[in-house]
Amino acid sequence: MPTVRDITTFFDVDPPPGESPWVVAPAAQPIDIVEFDEEWPALYAEQESQIRRHLGAHVLDIAHVGSTSVPGLPSKQVLDIDLIVADPSDEPAWLPALTDAGFVLTVREPWWFEHRCLKASDQSVNLHVFGPDAAEPWKHRIFRDHLRRDEHDRMLYADAKRAAASRATERRETVMEYNRRKQKVIREIYARAFRATGLTDEPR
Repeated sequence: MPTVRDITTFFDVDPPPGESPWVVAPAAQPIDIVEFDEEWPALYAEQESQIRRHLGAHVLDIAHVGSTSVPGLPSKQVLDIDLIVADPSDEPAWLPALTDAGFVLTVREPWWFEHRCLKASDQSVNLHVFGPDAAEPWKHRIFRDHLRRDEHDRMLYADAKRAAASRATERRETVMEYNRRKQKVIREIYARAFRATGLTDEPR
C-alpha cells in the first residue's frame, strides 16, 4: 500500500531518454464535453462485469473513477476505470484476456507506477492498469469522492473542463494538451480534498 506522502505528492516523471509511453499515439480531435448521463454508472457496471469475467482472480480491485463517476459533473463520453492487478509488468498474465475482451493497449509507462492504459475498441473506455502499491488509484478515488461531496469544487472543475475543451478543440490539440490545461485547477482541488480527508493539514 502507498504511503500518505506517496498519495499526496505528484510525481511528474518524464520518459527516460529515447523512450515513449505511446503504444498507439493520440490524434488531435474535437473534445466534446456533455452533461452528466444517468446511464454512465450502468455502463460502468457492464464494463466491470466484462473485465471480471475475462480476468477472473487477476482482478485485485476495480473502480469507476473520473468525471463520469461524479453525478452532476459534465464529461467526455468516455468512462475511466482503474484496474489493480498483481504486477502490471507481467503483461502475459492479464493483457491477452483484455485484448480478447476488445481492449487495445495504448500506453505503457514502466517508469510511472508501471502504469498501462487500454482503450475499448469503440473508444468508450479508458482502462488504467496499476499495481497494488501505486498511489494514483488512491488519488483518483479521493478526487472523485471529494467532487461528489463538494458542489463548489465540482462546478469549478466543470468550468475548467469546458474552457480546456474549447481551447484544445480550437487549437486542434490532443487530449494530452486538454489534460494539461486543466492541471492547475485539478491540483488546487486535490489540495482541498487531501485536507478534507485529513491526509494533510495545509489550510484550505
